[in-house]
Amino acid sequence: MLMELRQLEYFVAVAEEANFTRAANKVNVAQPGISAQIRLLEHELGEALFDRSRRQVRLTSTGAAVLPFARAALDAVAGARSAVKKLVGLVTGRVAVGIVTSSPLQDLPDLFAEFHRKYPGVEIALSEANSDVLLEALSTRRLDLAVVGLASPAPRPIETQVIRDDALIAAVSKDDPLTGRASITLRSLRDRDLISLPKGTGLRAALDRGCAAAGFRPRIAFEATNLKMLAELASRGLGIAILPESEANTHAKIIQAVPIDRPQLRGRLELAWNAEEPINPAARALIAHARHHFASAPGI
Repeated sequence: MLMELRQLEYFVAVAEEANFTRAANKVNVAQPGISAQIRLLEHELGEALFDRSRRQVRLTSTGAAVLPFARAALDAVAGARSAVKKLVGLVTGRVAVGIVTSSPLQDLPDLFAEFHRKYPGVEIALSEANSDVLLEALSTRRLDLAVVGLASPAPRPIETQVIRDDALIAAVSKDDPLTGRASITLRSLRDRDLISLPKGTGLRAALDRGCAAAGFRPRIAFEATNLKMLAELASRGLGIAILPESEANTHAKIIQAVPIDRPQLRGRLELAWNAEEPINPAARALIAHARHHFASAPGI
């Protein structure tokens, strides 16, 4: 039979209380139960730990020799449990998270709810901004984690993980001449009014870069920071909105999505964080949680 931690706990309690009944009350165990476990411990060690011949229970010489080791064992276990709690369940602190203003992600509240259940001691401060602002805040550690839209790799030491990778399409009103087209070239939009997210966003960077490659500068008639607003403006014939395909599909009742090719434009949403040490434990925990949450995200 192997020595059990509860036997050591009961042994220390009896030694400190010098009485089996008081020790049983201290550890919330019935007195016969604590007596039985002490006898099992004595049987394993082959020596009596207590002198029971007197009214007051006293340690034998063997018991006195064992007591400091029993206390040390219990302290070690308590220390191990404390270390695990600090690393997992009781991580505390504050984490600053930035979200690109136009983010279409619907499951971010679920991510934060899951994290809060696991790490209730961590405070999360959320803010919104364009991707260029978020990346700069990550580099200066004013943010710990961000959801950004990117058209090109982030600068070091920012590391990223793709959450969603969408083709960008032309969203037109139902009566626009482009309605019903199987696809269009980006160059065919050079003389059309366009509706886009503002500069500093990944979508706008992808559009500007594609237009430059096609030899023209986009004619932006309207800018908005909300993808739904872009779709609403396009539905009223105020221009052609450039939208992620997944977002356009959610507004299919009011707009017509027309694929763009030659070149095809893509918009990526990515988790981003500063990979340089030091990273505080709360931020490290949230980064790991978010990366796992989005590891199998649709659209990648």
